[in-house]
Amino acid sequence: MNICPKCGLPLQACVCEEIAKNEQRIHIRVEKKKFGKMVTSVSGFQGVNLKTLAKDLKHELACGGTVKKDTVELQGDHSRNAKVALVKLGFPEDTIERT
Repeated sequence: MNICPKCGLPLQACVCEEIAKNEQRIHIRVEKKKFGKMVTSVSGFQGVNLKTLAKDLKHELACGGTVKKDTVELQGDHSRNAKVALVKLGFPEDTIERT
């Protein structure tokens, strides 16, 4: 049986990730990179598996992307749709802001 290292509960009963979702401020911004390419950066996550989150966002928004440090970078301008996708993935709408 697997046990969560943070709370000590079995992984099936662990709510650490749900609690972390309510305590964070998520920032969505669009940047212009080399050769005029647009990149949407989503940052401000705490206690969330970024690889899984990036995979879910890429699937939801039908784009490519990567995880760099503590930021999820998505190819293209997804500033409007990223907020909707994050809410759909369980993040509270009032903790997400577009800059």
